[in-house]
Amino acid sequence: MPVFIYSAKSITGEVKSGSQEAGSETELAHALREQGFILTSIHLAGQTASSRKSLADFLPSFNFIPLSEKMIFARHLSIMIGAGLSMTRALDILSLQTKNKNFSKIIKTTNESVKKGRALADSLDNYPKIFSELFVNMVRIGEASGNLEETLKMLAYQMEKDYELKSKVKSAMIYPIIIIVAMFGIGLLMMILVVPKLTQIFTEIKMDLPLSTKIIIGLSDFLSQHWLLGFFGVICLAILGRFIAKTSSGKKYIDWAILRLPIIGDIVKKINSARLARTLSSLIESSVPIVQGLQIIAGTLGNSFFRDSLTEAASAIQKGDQLSKFINNYPQLYPPMVGQMIAVGEETGTLGAILGKLADFYEEEVANITKGIASIIEPVLMVVIGAAVGFFAISMIQPMYSIMQGV
Repeated sequence: MPVFIYSAKSITGEVKSGSQEAGSETELAHALREQGFILTSIHLAGQTASSRKSLADFLPSFNFIPLSEKMIFARHLSIMIGAGLSMTRALDILSLQTKNKNFSKIIKTTNESVKKGRALADSLDNYPKIFSELFVNMVRIGEASGNLEETLKMLAYQMEKDYELKSKVKSAMIYPIIIIVAMFGIGLLMMILVVPKLTQIFTEIKMDLPLSTKIIIGLSDFLSQHWLLGFFGVICLAILGRFIAKTSSGKKYIDWAILRLPIIGDIVKKINSARLARTLSSLIESSVPIVQGLQIIAGTLGNSFFRDSLTEAASAIQKGDQLSKFINNYPQLYPPMVGQMIAVGEETGTLGAILGKLADFYEEEVANITKGIASIIEPVLMVVIGAAVGFFAISMIQPMYSIMQGV
């Protein structure tokens, strides 16, 4: 029977290492779990470890990793731990399975950290821009409770719902964006190719032109003769807009404007309500105190008004207030049902389960809205396009009509 050199960690943080005979790695992992230990690393006695790369060999933590990759990582790691694989073996496999090279390197670096005796949560915490505070805290809770498998399952499910929500909103916005881009593209071609030819006719006749025609001709001349300046101007505006959006005051103004947009504002409120309910439900089911849970969630929400409201809620609950009463004080952010359902959960002691059902409801609401958003936006786009085409047609045809009358 082979002899394995292993290290393991208990629920209380006690580290155990040594050598033991076992039929397989899985058998040893199950034996250690019965003793209250989670296997963190293992290799056959006499087997040399592969050469290790330094942290500098890997890409920095600010590389973007898609949510889908992290979701698959959590789900597969949960399955492997449940099957009895050691943490290091599971991470080795996951680093080979992922198609994202950057993420593969990050998993390998995390594995090296775990092999040195660090907890998985502490190792993941080296990449705050990859693994959110929510992700790291739930893993830490799973390690501390000895129930990492179930915690990872819950985390994967929460990310899956979040991913589905974002995907539905993005899919709904593709059609309007394509129409708007096409409209600007056609308008630009008209300004550069068609209007200059008509301008030559008006110049030769030397007639007085309406103000609208002069505006279009002036814009056409600028785009035709100074297109490079216009191109750089657009880039500068985009950079300036991004800079303003990064500032706290600029971010607040943009968030304020988004919340007051018709249709879009309602979707944003329901998305944030769904994310709050889903994530808080997962944290409560993982035995995280509600104050700490709200502080964690506040860091994951994109809209600054929702983020600030949850930070204030955590402070209010510490002083003895109820979450439902606090939520009801923000009718401009949260639909009435959110406060009512949370109140029911607080009264019955089933807040985690109630929040899960509330998340299901609002996720379905967002799905229904996004299904019909194209049919809602299409008439608005048609009116805008019609107005733009009408303005252009009247501005260019009116002088030509005047010419024909004078003949």
